[in-house]
Amino acid sequence: MRIGLFEGPGADHRIRAGVLTDQGIVDVSEASAHLVPHSPQHLMAQIIDHFDELRPEFERLAADSAALLPLDVVRLRPPLPRPGKFLNCIANYWEHAQRAPRALNMFLKNSDAVIGDGDTIVLPEITEAPFYDGPGPYVFQHEAELGLVLKGPTKNVKEADWRRAVFGCTGVIDVSARVEGRSSWRQGSWMGKSFDTFGPIGPCITTLDEIGDPNQLRIRFYNNGALYHDYVTDDMEHKVPQLIHFASTIMTLNSGDIISCGTNHEGLGPLQDGEVVELEVEKVGRMRLSVRDPLRRQWARSIYMGPNATAQQVVALRREAQARGEPEPEGGWQNWVPPGWEGRTYK
Repeated sequence: MRIGLFEGPGADHRIRAGVLTDQGIVDVSEASAHLVPHSPQHLMAQIIDHFDELRPEFERLAADSAALLPLDVVRLRPPLPRPGKFLNCIANYWEHAQRAPRALNMFLKNSDAVIGDGDTIVLPEITEAPFYDGPGPYVFQHEAELGLVLKGPTKNVKEADWRRAVFGCTGVIDVSARVEGRSSWRQGSWMGKSFDTFGPIGPCITTLDEIGDPNQLRIRFYNNGALYHDYVTDDMEHKVPQLIHFASTIMTLNSGDIISCGTNHEGLGPLQDGEVVELEVEKVGRMRLSVRDPLRRQWARSIYMGPNATAQQVVALRREAQARGEPEPEGGWQNWVPPGWEGRTYK
């Protein structure tokens, strides 16, 4: 089942829960009227907690074609508007076995960064000029990711029992400020990933029974119609059972928390003013957002091809350069870049 939050038409534009189908969304407020949420996030958390008893009535309502609302008359909202924990994995994909193994690690992203389908990613008015004790970010990039929607409270979940801590899956765009190549700005604190609007989630949550294996989903990301990210989640270095065990060993996981599973960096690219981006997660759906930059900066419109790039085009060219006997760049071959690449193209 695909469950989301929406507002309009009517009902004083209150945010309500609905079941998404291929034709639209069905309001399930009638079935969840006995819940007493204090916020949209709490509403979704209560639905997760009581889903087994709610599901039959949700299914009955969703089967009524007369109750269907076309998506063009409603506004989808993020299915987790303010998650209590917004966990993000760090460098969790093998990317065609191009790097050495890494220890599993995560960071917490600002929950107030969450926006949803139809919203706008707003780039901050911070430039490369000095910012406190270092430079500001030189570019802002997209990272298309799978999100695990959690159910709890749960603690110390064994890898074999991971399903009891996962309610379903959604899509996440981990918008990231960069400094020096593809390094995250303020990497020690990961503040470069926590600007307002830098955490799109959506368009809905698909329950785990319909997902099957979350490590067999295709993730695609489009910028102005051009395909950038295109990968399958079976390339994760640390698979979903490990993510659940790791996080639940450190902290209690509650209903409505989320773990974003990291990205395959082969499809990185810049975000800039006026663009329209779309994230598509297999079995979940497609989320569409706009980009606005008050400074109207411009960068090279392409996948990232600078130092430490893992895009297959760059890898092939790098190997050709090695075969030709070109001198190894300072810092190693991972810092080789194609001739003519301008990593800081800014106008």
